[in-house]
Amino acid sequence: MLVHIDGPWSPLLGRLALSEIPYKNPILVGTFVFAMLVGVVLVGLATYLGAWRTLWRDWLTSVDHKKIGIMYILIGLVMLFRGFIDAVMMRTQQALAVGPRSSGYLHSLHGYLTPYHFGQIYTAHGTIMILFAATPLLVGIMNILVPLQIGARDMAYPYLNAVSLWLTAAGAALVMASLFIGNFAHAGWFGIVPVMELPYSPGVGVDYWMWAFQLSSIGTTLGGINLLATIVKMRAPGMTWGRLPIFTWASLSANLISLTTFPVLTVTLALLALDRYVGTHFYTAGLGGNLMLYNDLFWIWGHPEVYFVILPAFGMISEIIPTFSEKPLFGYLGMVLASLGIAGVSWGVWLHHFFTMAAAPAVNAFFSITTMVVGIPTGVKVFNWAFTMFRGRLRFELPMMWASAALFLLLVGGLTGMMNAFATNDYMVHNSVFVVAHFHMMLLLIVYAIFGGVNYWFPKVFGFRLEQRYGKMFFWLFTAGTAVVFIPMFTLGFMGMTRRLDYVAFPQWGPLLDIEVAGIAIYALSVVFLLAQLYVSFRDRAQNRAGLDAWETSRNLEWMTHSPVPFYNFAVTPEIHARDERAWRVEHGVDTVRPERYEDIHMPRNTALPLGLGLLSFGLGFGLVWRIWWLASVCAAMIVVLIVIRSFDNDTDYTIPAQDVERMERDIRDVPSGRPVTGDVAGGVPAFREGV
Repeated sequence: MLVHIDGPWSPLLGRLALSEIPYKNPILVGTFVFAMLVGVVLVGLATYLGAWRTLWRDWLTSVDHKKIGIMYILIGLVMLFRGFIDAVMMRTQQALAVGPRSSGYLHSLHGYLTPYHFGQIYTAHGTIMILFAATPLLVGIMNILVPLQIGARDMAYPYLNAVSLWLTAAGAALVMASLFIGNFAHAGWFGIVPVMELPYSPGVGVDYWMWAFQLSSIGTTLGGINLLATIVKMRAPGMTWGRLPIFTWASLSANLISLTTFPVLTVTLALLALDRYVGTHFYTAGLGGNLMLYNDLFWIWGHPEVYFVILPAFGMISEIIPTFSEKPLFGYLGMVLASLGIAGVSWGVWLHHFFTMAAAPAVNAFFSITTMVVGIPTGVKVFNWAFTMFRGRLRFELPMMWASAALFLLLVGGLTGMMNAFATNDYMVHNSVFVVAHFHMMLLLIVYAIFGGVNYWFPKVFGFRLEQRYGKMFFWLFTAGTAVVFIPMFTLGFMGMTRRLDYVAFPQWGPLLDIEVAGIAIYALSVVFLLAQLYVSFRDRAQNRAGLDAWETSRNLEWMTHSPVPFYNFAVTPEIHARDERAWRVEHGVDTVRPERYEDIHMPRNTALPLGLGLLSFGLGFGLVWRIWWLASVCAAMIVVLIVIRSFDNDTDYTIPAQDVERMERDIRDVPSGRPVTGDVAGGVPAFREGV
């Protein structure tokens, strides 16, 4: 039986009413107007360019792992921007709300945000940055690179890959919808029980948070299964375990974490949903439940999730440094074992989040030791990267600059993490902004690795290199912003400033908070140069065309196919001879040898069903949030119908004849710009027209 909730409800709209739309909040109204203007501009631009057919045919219905990866990255970038705006609001609110005499604006007693609104922004920022920015960005890069690095045509399950993407998009859309319809959770990105329970949060904010988390979790779990199956079963002939690129090993390790932890999150949120909707009491301490059950289950997922996002970042650094050191990666076996070791230890550290809950000394000691043990494989990686650069021919181009700065952030974040690994020290800094600064060092390490990876593999995906001058200005400004924001934050943590403060009682903290705002302004300025880099790169793309190997010293298999990569990846399945296959072929003078003959290529067909499942999943989540039962029921039924329809569809792939493969390869080599001729792929079946 469903729990009764006080307040209006109707069979048609559930709890949704005009009063739930915050049209009186000038911040949200301005945000809505901005979002609508951006949407109108994008729709108008697509209409003016006549891009709707191409958008539908080549992107929205695509099962190509590269395009799915790009769409993951676009979702991550949009959510990264949203999360950054939340950070701007938090920093400016704290800087304005210092001391008892601080002015209040927009109905706030201090600053310009009410405590409730500040709590929502704080929760949204953490949720977005971890689950809807970092995770999609890294999953997108893994989607693009893993099949290329192992010589595969696509993912093991291309259809499932598209379903994973659109489930993630549905979760992100729910988070964005909460801006303009209703509100978001205010109990922290990780949820605080019993605040998340219905009596303490009767609004829809927790429901938005819960169902967005749930959809993304299911999508990431399916993606993890797909990536693991791809690595295990889709490797090219000769690609033994000892020849796998390090990024692929890192992806394997990360998705072992994904496969074993995201289902725990799914169960955790399902139990919370039962508490809120059905009236069970799994997490209600006074009614037979246990609030620590939620904390344990959440952090059994939550802390391994940190390593899920950091391992691919380590993998990208491990690919960039050898290329720009012009030598093989030092200690390949050690790097592999370190990645697997981090994945294994990740399960044994979650309880260090509870050092201050008065657990037994033996419990604190055990989890303190396991937390410190993580530093051993991480240290192995740092030393191996250093020895790779030692006596190498270092070239500090943009990818190398980002990777080198990431190493520095790893040292800062790792050392402060070791400080928190001691339970006695954690008693002093727990719940302070010192911990926030430490955590951001690790997340910014991931951001730096992502920017390095994007600059490194961009020419492989799009066929031209990113502009360097504006890119370097973006790098230096972003680095300056990082220092100006987080050095004062470390200091404030030592001074005793706690997290989640919408009002700062001590005026002596004010100058450091003002410095943090200056750092946020530098971050904002750096984004201008990022946009300039992208604009100039696209404008001058003809002059910056890249060949097979954009950097001339790359070492792995992905640099042996065309730039940009054709939809079939490789004209002929490559035979692997060495760990660094590209470097081996260059050394033996066979890097430009063409195949003697071509064979038919088997490819998956495009389908609109994953997009439909994503839209229906959003409708299901929205219906559950507002308790619009007819909408939730219809969407759930339609999801089942689409799954059944797919099970009867036998026309899911097609074959490219060998002669067409040969002709397309010849056309690619004959096009001066280096743009591959892929033909008309309407319905997933190329027409292979001449001159396209």
